[in-house]
Amino acid sequence: MTSEITTIDSYIAQYPPEIQEKLNAMHSHIRECAPDASEKISWGMPTFVLHGNLVHFAANKHHLGFYPGENGVACFMEKLSEYKCSKGAIQFPYDEPLPLDLIREIVAFRIKENTELYEIKKNKKKSK
Repeated sequence: MTSEITTIDSYIAQYPPEIQEKLNAMHSHIRECAPDASEKISWGMPTFVLHGNLVHFAANKHHLGFYPGENGVACFMEKLSEYKCSKGAIQFPYDEPLPLDLIREIVAFRIKENTELYEIKKNKKKSK
């Protein structure tokens, strides 16, 4: 990655059109699912932030990587059975349609998880 990559749009623009199509679809879908989240590049990847990192995504050689964190993968393992997954990552092959409904569920789960953690921390600070 070059230092010029500071926005999700500039990240996407560096890829060939067929990869851009998938990245743009992922970007707009997550934006729709998490309208209150902010966007940044973190760890060299497009990142949505809401009370901390929400989800990341990134172009890879043969797949679009989606990174909802460990719980974001673990809680959906049954629904993710047809995808290659690791501790906090899911691989969506470029030659298959993105599972937008599943992505929506995972993003909603992460919003709830981050918001609950934020509220707990906020309430602890108030009680001190």
